[in-house]
Amino acid sequence: MVKRRPSRLTALVPERNRLFYAFWATGAFLVTIWSVYALNEVLELGWRAYGVRPGEWEHWTGMLTYPFLHSDLEHLWNNTATFFTLNTLLFYFYRSLALRVWGLLYVISGIGLFFIGVGGNHIGASGIIYGLAAFLFTSGVVRRSEDLMRVSLLVAFLYGGMVWWMLPIEDHISWEGHLSGAVTGALLALAFRFQGPVDDPELFPEGQTDPLPRWWAVHHPDDPEVIAQFGPDAFNEPEPHSSSAHNAPTEVRYTVVPPKNSKAELRTGPDAPLRGASRRNRES
Repeated sequence: MVKRRPSRLTALVPERNRLFYAFWATGAFLVTIWSVYALNEVLELGWRAYGVRPGEWEHWTGMLTYPFLHSDLEHLWNNTATFFTLNTLLFYFYRSLALRVWGLLYVISGIGLFFIGVGGNHIGASGIIYGLAAFLFTSGVVRRSEDLMRVSLLVAFLYGGMVWWMLPIEDHISWEGHLSGAVTGALLALAFRFQGPVDDPELFPEGQTDPLPRWWAVHHPDDPEVIAQFGPDAFNEPEPHSSSAHNAPTEVRYTVVPPKNSKAELRTGPDAPLRGASRRNRES
């Protein structure tokens, strides 16, 4: 059995901050792409020209800028809604791997689009979105984790129809970008399958039995399992009128205090040292 290596980054995100971390990482990218879109529209900067232009090395910088550019509000909104869900799932369930996976998706999907694309100017975050979906689905399948398998099923249920847009159905859709992102995400899921989230804890380990409830044990004090768990005399209390209870010795301690302003020597019982110790504790 192959043991997964724990990541040093896991300790950077405490368990109680997982959801905040996921929302923060997702929101940072969404604020960026909406800001870029707003600035480009208001100031008419013409930034859409800086997308990926396959095979044109003079425009190689488009491999780094294309995810932040969108054609119109509908394009931007569609990518925002899908990215929010998928990226939050990545940073929540794979927090120790999320930054590395996201960075590699960003770089490799752009490079892949540059080489497999055919003409045109490709813009939009769809390549990263397809990479996120492919990573989450594939990773949940190849890992022995029920929780991550549920994530895979959720992704398949919500976004299973995305697979058709990896085919050249419409001319204005960058199916090459979708395909590049999906292939990158699946390969990253395989590459990191032994890192990040570990296997689910075994729900019913061999030999483990649940403790007996006390209310049941009180009414079954002679049961062997009750005796083994609570002890032989845990619920066998003596009868209130039995000789042992009636004749139990009772320890009595006393102290005789002289009248006020009396110079008579203080008479004490056998517990005089205890009284002195008690006074010292009270004054401290």
